[in-house]
Amino acid sequence: MSGHNKWSKIKHKKAASDSQKSKLFSKHASFIAVESRKAKGDLGAPGLIAAIDRAKKDSMPKDNIDRAVAKGKSADGASLTEVIYETYGPGGIAIMITAVTDNTNRTTQEVRHLLSKNGYALGTAGSSAWAFVKTAEGYVPTSPVELTDGDGEKLSLLIEALEEHDDVQDIFTSADTPHAE
Repeated sequence: MSGHNKWSKIKHKKAASDSQKSKLFSKHASFIAVESRKAKGDLGAPGLIAAIDRAKKDSMPKDNIDRAVAKGKSADGASLTEVIYETYGPGGIAIMITAVTDNTNRTTQEVRHLLSKNGYALGTAGSSAWAFVKTAEGYVPTSPVELTDGDGEKLSLLIEALEEHDDVQDIFTSADTPHAE
């Protein structure tokens, strides 16, 4: 019964949780680097403060945050770019996808592939931006659309597929999400 002891179970659980943390931290690091580059390393810039606060909420270590800020100031950080993709999802809802990448052509093709695999197409710039208002936290829908149960399931599958992509930072939809009471 090799591999069936308590330590093996703990080791596999830890490996899975460490993998999720690593992926989350790398997303935060690239976003912080982009904001640091925009702010030219000014730690008092609102965008950089917001990015650092988001990372701290997810328990990102201070050393990792400092490295990401430094990367944004250096020449390496100049290669990272923030891109926004727009599309329509199930039930005709508008979707905005923000990503941070070092190669926009690669990321665009990969996002386009993920969308087409799920039966959707990448929209042009401005095609779904009209349905949102930009705030400090991201994009808020101006008129939320209520989805049927079937469309809600399709949307959650699409969002899961997009979130698996390393470059994708946030996904905003105009779907009306029921609030827990």
